[in-house]
Amino acid sequence: MARAIRRSRANVRDSRRPIGSFVFVGPTGVGKTELARALATTLFGTEDAILKLDMSEFMESHNASRLISAPPGYVGYDQAGQLTEAIRRRPYSVVLFDEVEKAHPKVFDLLLQVLEDGCLTDAHGLKVDFKHTIIILTSNIGTTHAQPGSMTFTAQRGEKELRLANQQRMREPIMKGLKEVFRPELLNRIDETIIFHPLDITHLREIVDLMISRTQQRVAARSIELHVSALARALLVERGYDAEYGARPLRRTVERLLEDTLAEALLRGKCIPGDVVIADVVDSEIAITIQSATDVVLSSSINRTGHAAA
Repeated sequence: MARAIRRSRANVRDSRRPIGSFVFVGPTGVGKTELARALATTLFGTEDAILKLDMSEFMESHNASRLISAPPGYVGYDQAGQLTEAIRRRPYSVVLFDEVEKAHPKVFDLLLQVLEDGCLTDAHGLKVDFKHTIIILTSNIGTTHAQPGSMTFTAQRGEKELRLANQQRMREPIMKGLKEVFRPELLNRIDETIIFHPLDITHLREIVDLMISRTQQRVAARSIELHVSALARALLVERGYDAEYGARPLRRTVERLLEDTLAEALLRGKCIPGDVVIADVVDSEIAITIQSATDVVLSSSINRTGHAAA
């Protein structure tokens, strides 16, 4: 991905084509969509610069036409195309075709035109330029061979060679599956196929830290300071770990064990702006302790007074 973006910034790529085109392949919950969002934020300054199209909505021939609007004489001709109109309004975007293997072959024909010519013409005859976009196709083709277990444990035990062998073994059925689903002319126009491997415990710890950081930012907007202990973080990882479904159960665990408890305290008025909330483990469960703003100020004042006296 970085190579494709560098080519664009250095103006050595074909200026007619999109900035980059990628296939993200991997099991559910490993961060394919999250990476696309991060890319939109980094390159275009906002997460809103991502256009996500769920290909399960474009499985039929007549649905595929909705991307560029219906042809004259058909229902929906007066409506703008979901893809073309969105790019016309925001030309600098990440376009995410989610679960692309479900799409009707007509969608692949449109993709071929975008990847080769960098433009589409909608049903109204208006030309839409895609040269400032990044095209991402996500899929889980062939990932049934990437069953949880082996890669997770090898990562924990530090058996790097075995992990690399597992990754290579995972790559072969994925590439074979892609060749069975997509026509060669489409695959040959993709800049890179990026394979996402199952998450291990180390990854989940980092993801929990990221989720907690976002929660801290949200409550900080209400002038509330949130601290989560190392024990509480470890418990969230333990309760939310699911090798088969990746990080999605982890998000629900953080919501259930941490954010629900915090929300209840806020709604009951137990936590107000200026308070400090400390989340820790008590009797194998996460519990929060609230230090009121008055207590914090008083404690700080006592500490300063004591230090001055010394």
